[in-house]
Amino acid sequence: MPQHTFKLNGEQVTVEAPDDLRLLWVIRDIIGLTGPKYGCGLDVCKACTCHINGKAFNPCAVPVSKIDPTDEITTIEGLADRETGALHPMQEAWLDHDVAQCGYCQPGQIMAAIAKVRQARAAGREIGDADLDEIRNICRCGTYVRIREAIKSAAAKM
Repeated sequence: MPQHTFKLNGEQVTVEAPDDLRLLWVIRDIIGLTGPKYGCGLDVCKACTCHINGKAFNPCAVPVSKIDPTDEITTIEGLADRETGALHPMQEAWLDHDVAQCGYCQPGQIMAAIAKVRQARAAGREIGDADLDEIRNICRCGTYVRIREAIKSAAAKM
């Protein structure tokens, strides 16, 4: 069985998995982190959104063989401060704005939101409505108004 090495939530990991196994199943079934959710498996709903090298991506659509040993994958489990356990400002905003209803899509929503705030900052501006319109994560409960409020609130603290 081929071995695959990459950095996950700050730690180097090596797993044995078929080359065509999607990274989402490596993270969930082999490593045991269940924060990234399986939704559609087609890179459409984005319930599995994680970060690769700081940018949002959907591991349901990426074979593990496409991940390089130097790639750093961050899941929702990797957001909290490693030393203090303090939640990321986006996670705190989610709680403050009582965003979640069923909660299924929320890890992916939070990861997409953080990446979008960072993307706006890298472009030299604060996040705006046009940026928020670009987030395509699907929430079956329709909490989009609270999601947008939480993102704007968290962006001020990031």
